[in-house]
Amino acid sequence: GSLERRRCLYLHTGRACCQMVEVLLAVLILVCSSVSCGSAGGYTGLPALGGIYYYQYGGAYSGFGGAEGERAQQLDQRFYLLKLPIARAAMVVGGCLLVFPCVLILVSVLQVPWHFPAWLLIECTLYIVIAVSTVPALYYFLHSLLSVYNSSVCKEREQLYQSKGYQGFWCSLHGAEIAAGLLGCMAAMAYLLSAGLAIRDYRTVHEQKQKPLQL
Repeated sequence: GSLERRRCLYLHTGRACCQMVEVLLAVLILVCSSVSCGSAGGYTGLPALGGIYYYQYGGAYSGFGGAEGERAQQLDQRFYLLKLPIARAAMVVGGCLLVFPCVLILVSVLQVPWHFPAWLLIECTLYIVIAVSTVPALYYFLHSLLSVYNSSVCKEREQLYQSKGYQGFWCSLHGAEIAAGLLGCMAAMAYLLSAGLAIRDYRTVHEQKQKPLQL
């Protein structure tokens, strides 16, 4: 009926579109974080890459001797363990950022802001807090990754693979990690935009609810 139509109309509003963009950004952050985490067998170890890499190198660690192969595997595992807490933290944050707009979309579809306009002020405050908190979170994420890449484990691992002619094991941020940082910046801007839209909608709802009183 008319109630269902009014609920569906919210999904066509600017605030809803912005929240759906936030959902998409959160999903992409989760994906990039999982790529950064890698696998327990080695962050960029040949077994984890599989497929064309495995056959190109003629088998996992094929260019290494017995002791060197064991050392390469140990360095892969240590490198993975260094990056694991950072990647897990990024995935947790990404998961929270995914749930948050989904809850707000559900709340708005159920027309809670119409019955309780102050909710929009709460929503605006939450968005501003999250947007501001994103800045130190991104700094911690990138600073922690750079600390790992500057570690002796990463440097030794890089030199060991380069000595055998393997490429792609450099101690620097890779595409997925840079993308996660950029997505975080985009998410922060989307949160600020949503905060502004929440204030606008609060004023609109407040004016509409005051009209019957004026009559």
